[in-house]
Parts: sequence; structure tokens; C-alpha cells
Amino acid sequence: MSEPKAPSTKPRNFVTAFKRFLGSIKRWRVAFIITIILSAFATALTIFGPKLLGNVTTIAVTTLQDTGAIDWAPIISIVITLIVLYVASAIISYIQGIILAIVSARYTSYLREQIIAKISRLPISYFDKVQYGDILSRVNNDVEAVSNALSEELTHTVTSLTMVFGILGMMLSISVWLSLIAVVIVPISIFFITKIMNKAQDYFRKQRALIGKLNSTIEEDYTGQLIIKANSHAGSSYRGFSNTNNALYEASWKSQFFGSLAFPVVHIFTNFSYTAICILGGYLTITGHITIGNVQAFIQYVNQFNRPITEISELGATIQQMLAAAERVFDFLDEPEESPDAEPARTISDVKGAVEFHNVNFSYDGKKPIIKDFSCSITPGSRVAIVGPTGAGKTTIVNLLMRFYDPDSGFITIDGVPTRELSRSGVRGLFGMVLQDTWLFSGSVADNLRYGNHKATNDDLITAAKIAGVHHFIESLPKGYHTMIDEDSDNVSAGEKQLLTIARAFVKNPPMIILDEATSNVDTRTEQLIQDAFNKLTRGRTSFVIAHRLSTIRNSDLILVMKGGNIVEQGTHEQLLRAKGFYAELYNSQFAE
Repeated sequence: MSEPKAPSTKPRNFVTAFKRFLGSIKRWRVAFIITIILSAFATALTIFGPKLLGNVTTIAVTTLQDTGAIDWAPIISIVITLIVLYVASAIISYIQGIILAIVSARYTSYLREQIIAKISRLPISYFDKVQYGDILSRVNNDVEAVSNALSEELTHTVTSLTMVFGILGMMLSISVWLSLIAVVIVPISIFFITKIMNKAQDYFRKQRALIGKLNSTIEEDYTGQLIIKANSHAGSSYRGFSNTNNALYEASWKSQFFGSLAFPVVHIFTNFSYTAICILGGYLTITGHITIGNVQAFIQYVNQFNRPITEISELGATIQQMLAAAERVFDFLDEPEESPDAEPARTISDVKGAVEFHNVNFSYDGKKPIIKDFSCSITPGSRVAIVGPTGAGKTTIVNLLMRFYDPDSGFITIDGVPTRELSRSGVRGLFGMVLQDTWLFSGSVADNLRYGNHKATNDDLITAAKIAGVHHFIESLPKGYHTMIDEDSDNVSAGEKQLLTIARAFVKNPPMIILDEATSNVDTRTEQLIQDAFNKLTRGRTSFVIAHRLSTIRNSDLILVMKGGNIVEQGTHEQLLRAKGFYAELYNSQFAE
């Protein structure tokens, strides 16, 4: 299984990722265009504010100088206009925000639904190669990154661009020379800010990596306290934690230092521009080229001009990260799916349980064969045991039976019908399966037992639990069959979990049963209970048992002995012992004193 890769901050192909992203939001295109227009319009309304306030100052100073009193009529008219503009801008921004939030939420929901639907269509081979943490990261982190970029960065982008061009136009309308001072300062400040933020990003990346390492260390030290104490490893564990913690401290304060340094640098250059603008603006006012109100408005515009410029300079990195996240989601959605079922798929109305393997060959990677020219005929109602050393191909036989994989060549039939001609869900519905790695879901005991048969009644659950020998344990729980089982099933022991999963297979009541190392996690007494229950359940049903404990399969009707992907022996327990072959060697090695 491959290790999950750290998410990239840049897409492999920007143009392709951007086109794919635009295609994915096609159904909400009109809504996004509306939000862009509303955002630009709301921002444009506020741009006139400083100019109008400057006019108020000019009117007040002029009328006071000319008449000795301020003419309030035009000032009140301008103030009313300002109030209308700001209120209208606020209302439009609110409407735009609501629309964008709804559309972003729907897009996020759409992506997650696509991912979950994709998971059900992926072959089991994908899950054998990719860790679940990688899928979890795409469902949560990557989709959330795209959603946040839509709901926040889209508005910021439109607002910043509107502000930059709108304010620049207003400044040029006031004074070209003052505008030149404001514009010249911008690239200089951006240059220094970029250098500082790149340095800060290096430390932020290091900080995130160290936080992950620290969390893993804490989790390992907490869950492994018994082993740590038993081996007197506390001192070494503490030193390892301390080294990581100190490295995190260094990365944290440096990232905060450089991250906080950007704004003081901006203010330094902004103050330089203020000084130059005030000096030149005062001169132009005295010489009558511009009014004092225009100087006041220009200073306000300069103050507003720097912020969107800074945001635009950081916009490239934000878009890159968003498209990188979207690209990871699209890569997952493009993964090869299971081959489609036969159309129309055949069904078996009255399952007898006759299973045949016809010259089956199979390999997981297309290179190293696991099953080689495997043929076998199993009569209905037989109890078949599959034994052999690790890597012999025992579990692979089950994977092929359940159509988790299809043979490279050859075929498998159930009651004479090739499994390829049945739907996958149809094949899997014929089997009840209990694995070595048990898994219980968050929910009540009853919910877990009904997982394979949602129509099962309470009486069905109790009957199955009694057959599995787990009814008494369930009754001893605080709420019996309604007791909640947590996500990790920490409130149930390994043996009890195994019994519950076996009971779950009994509730399903399938025509055929598969037990893959189903008694490996239970004690001898519980193992005997399971064997007794299994004898009752498998009576008249075809069953397959994979076991390393050969004591559990001595009563099987047929034992298939596998070695290197081939059946090297087959027969009953007594026949194989008399043959003194590979099975006898395995059996005697387990029971030799």
C-alpha cells in the first residue's frame, strides 16, 4: 500500500486544471457571474466616497473663506448621497455573499457526492494500493480548500481588481503627478513583501510538517505507554518529543516573525508616499492646480489603493493552491473504475451452491502470478477448507469468488453460471463473509447485526446471536441490543467483535458462507462455540473456510492445500494425513510437542 503524498501547493498543469475547474462549476455559471457583477458593483459604489468627502471639505473651506459661514445645503446633499451609496453597497454585498455562500455549499456537496459515488465504483485493487488517509484528505481538505477559495477568494479577487482600477482612475482624475508617486511606491513595496512572505511560507510549511510529526509522537507515546514503561523507554521517548517540540518552537516564532513583518514594511512605504503626496499636494493646492478637498480624497485613495494591490500580489499563490486541491479531486474522479457488469446480468433464482474453478489464472500486478491454472469442482452443501502458508493464494481465492477481482484467464461458475455474467452485487449477495480483520460500525448492536439484511426482525437477530453464542454477551450490555458501539469498538473486546460479525453473517442467511481466519482472535472456548455455531449454519450450505489453525477444519468435506498459487493436494483430513504430503507436514508442525 502506497504512502499518501503530501498535497502539492501547485497544480501539475495550470491551464488544464483551470479548464477542468471551470467545467465542474458549469451548472452554477450564471450564479457565479451574478455574484461577480454584484461584487464589482458594490465595490464601485464605495469608490466615490473619498471624492465626495473631499468635495465636502472643499465646499466648507471655500464658503467659509468667501462668506465667513459654511453653506450646509450642498454638504447635506452630498452626505445623503454618501449614505445612499454606502447602504446600497452594503445591501448588494450582503445579497452577493448569500448567493455565493449557497452556491459554494452546493458545489462542495456536489464534489463530495461525486467522490463518495466514485468510491463505490472503484475496484478493490485501488484500495489495496492507496491509504484511506489519502482519500479522506481529498474528501475533506481538498474539497474544503476549493470551497473556501470559491466563497472567499472569488469575492476578494473581484473586489481587489475593481478597487485597483477604480481607485487608480479616481486618482488620475485628481492629479497625474500625485498618482505617479502612489504607483511608483507599489512595485517597490510588493518586491519586499514577496521576499518576506516567501521566507515566512518556508517556515509555515516546516511548522505544519512538525505539527504532524508532533501529533504522531504524542499519539504513539500515549497509546504505547505499556510498551514504553515495560522497556524503560520513557527517557528516550521524552528526548525524541523534546527535539521535535523545540524544532516546532523555532519554526513557529520565525514564521510568525516574518509573517508579521510584511505589514510594517507596507506601512513604511505607505508613509513615504503619504509624505511625498502631502508635500506635492500642498504645493499644488497653493498654486491653485487642485483643491484641498481633492488632496484629502487622494490621501484616502492611496490608503485604500495599497491593500488590494497587496491582495492581488498574493492572489497567484492562492489560486495555485486552490487549483492544486481541485486537481487532486479530479485525479481521483478520473481513476479507472470497475468494468461494467454484463448487460443484461443473469440471476440465479434457486441457488444450490455448486462452485467450479475452470483453469483460473490471476495476478495482482499483471507480472507475478498468484493463482496458476487453478481448477476445482465443489458440490453443493460442501464444507471446503483452504489451507497453506502465507502468500499461497488462499485469500485470493476468496477475492475471486466474491468478484472483488476477476481472473486474468479462465472463469468461475456458480450453479453453472459464470460469475462474469452475474452482477457484482448479485454475486456478493450469495455469500456471507466473516474476515479476520473485524469491523463494526458506529451504531447500535442491532444496527450492526442488520447490516447485511435490513429486513431482519428482532427475533431474527436474537436467533442469529444465540447460534453464534453471543446472545448472553449482548444481553449483559447496558441496553442489550440497543447498546451503542463506538467508532473504534473500544467497548467490545476482539473476541466479542468477532462473534458479532459472525452473528451478522448469520442474520444475512446467505446460500454460501466464507470464513477467512474467522477464529484467529478468540480463545479456545470461544473458538469451540464458533465451530459449533458454524456447523449449524453451514448444514446444507456451501461454505469456504480459510484457516491457519488446522484444528478448526478437520471435519471439512474437502481440504484444498495450496502452495505457490497451486493446489498441491486435496482430500479429507484423514486422507491427507495418510498421504504424508505437504498437508501432513503443516499439520504435524502445528501439533508437534
